[in-house]
Amino acid sequence: MGRRNKGQNTRGNPLDYAVKTRDVATVDMVKEAITHKEVMLAFQPIVKASDPNVPAFYEGLIRVLDETGRVIPAKDFMAVVADTEAGRQLDCLALELGLKTLASNPKLRLSINMSARSIGYRRWMRTLEGAVKRQPEVAERLILEISEPSAMQVPELVMDFMDELQAKGIAFALDDYASDLTSFRYFKEFFFDILKVDGQFTKNINGDRENQVLAGAMASIARQFDIFTVATRVESVEDANTLARLGFDCLQGFAFGAPTVNPPWAKNKSSKKAA
Repeated sequence: MGRRNKGQNTRGNPLDYAVKTRDVATVDMVKEAITHKEVMLAFQPIVKASDPNVPAFYEGLIRVLDETGRVIPAKDFMAVVADTEAGRQLDCLALELGLKTLASNPKLRLSINMSARSIGYRRWMRTLEGAVKRQPEVAERLILEISEPSAMQVPELVMDFMDELQAKGIAFALDDYASDLTSFRYFKEFFFDILKVDGQFTKNINGDRENQVLAGAMASIARQFDIFTVATRVESVEDANTLARLGFDCLQGFAFGAPTVNPPWAKNKSSKKAA
């Protein structure tokens, strides 16, 4: 009996081993993609609630290619690499790609995800500061998205960072708001320009009275603080209509377009070249 238990402890839990092996493989895949520059942005429109045919801006979402050439979305790797050097490098690449996209498309407004760890990362800060100095008009069309859990890790650092860059025209969005059922007091402590409400409160909201009350309250309070609101994970016309009625300014979700690596402006440029 003793030997059998000892052997089981040596081998460890099969599920833990499988998860660890998968995570190592994921990190290796991301490192390879970074090394070979197989990294890109996928763009998803954020539309006006009052006129869903008009994009207010786009979100640039980081993607990597695996060894077979498949496009891998961030949800499949970011949680594993977020606190690693590879995660910091991905933040840098996302910012570089976003700034390049803005520079080549003068009418575009674009949001790029970042984490609080980027603020102290020299390469990321050098990239941002250089863009602000060289092309202030590009900076004015840039929105930096910080998730609520990330912002709350070092709130004082994030607040100082926002104050400095908002003065230069850069806007900030609080992503995944209420993902942890956070207190409304953060409306007072942070001066975000945009509030993106977590999808758990907006998906299938047309048939969920409780979420209608909660999401409506968030939209109403944000409006009192002059904060622009975005409802995420909108997947039906019925939900879009409900969210517009509740007072949301913009909507984001598959009802208006999935993230794509071939955005409209790239297609338009290709058509002009062909002509």
